[in-house]
Amino acid sequence: MYAVVLLMLEVEWQGSINASTAQADLQEQVCDPLADYFLGLEDYPETIRLHLEVIKRDPSNALAHYHLGYAYGMTGRRSAELAEYRLAVELGLTDWDLFLNLGLVYLESGRLQDAVYALRTATMLAPARSEPHFNLGLVYERQGKLPDALQEMLIAEQLDPNQPDIRNMIGVIYAEMGQYERAQQQWSELLVTNPTYELARLNLARLKAELQSTFSSDKAITAAKVSEPPTNR
Repeated sequence: MYAVVLLMLEVEWQGSINASTAQADLQEQVCDPLADYFLGLEDYPETIRLHLEVIKRDPSNALAHYHLGYAYGMTGRRSAELAEYRLAVELGLTDWDLFLNLGLVYLESGRLQDAVYALRTATMLAPARSEPHFNLGLVYERQGKLPDALQEMLIAEQLDPNQPDIRNMIGVIYAEMGQYERAQQQWSELLVTNPTYELARLNLARLKAELQSTFSSDKAITAAKVSEPPTNR
C-alpha cells in the first residue's frame, strides 16, 4: 500500500481567504471588510454570523456566498458549504479557487464526475496554478484513469517542481501503472532533495519489499494507497 496525501495540499498552499487575496469578478464586487477580517483571523463562527448579515442585506453578493461557504466548510458543515458555493457559481462568480474548493467538496463526498467538472474549470481559470491540476489528478487516480492522472500530476510538477506531495503522487501512479522502475526513481530522487519526506521513504521501502516478494513468489504487485482524511480543509 502506497502512502499518499489526499485533500491536504490546498490548505497549505491556499491558506485563508481574505479581502486582499479573493479576487472578485462581477464588476469588482467586494465583500464586507469586517466579515472578511474575521475570516482572515480564522474566527469562523463570527465569520458566518457577519456574512449571513451581508447576504441578508444583499442576497446577490456572490463573493459573500463564497466566503460563507468556505467558513461553513472549515467548521465541518459540508452540505451548507456546497450550497453556498453553488449559489456563488449561479450568481456568476468565476474565482478559480471557488471551483477548486467546489471540486474538493465533490471529491470528499464521492461525486467524482462533478469534481472533474469543477476542477477542470479551475485549471482553465488559473492555468498557472498547480493546485487544480494536482487535485484533478487525485480524482482521475480515484476513478482509475491513471494516464489522465499522471498527465495532471506532471503538469502540476512542471508548475511547482519543488512540491514533494506532487512528486510523491507521481511515484504512486507509476507504481499503480506497473512502472516500478520509474516509481523507484521518482521516490529516490525525491528523497535526495527532501530527505525528511517520510511518505517517499515509506513508499520506496514498500516497493522494494514487494519487488523482492514478487521475484520469490512470481506474483504481481498490487498497488494500493493509504488515504489521510481531511482534518482542516
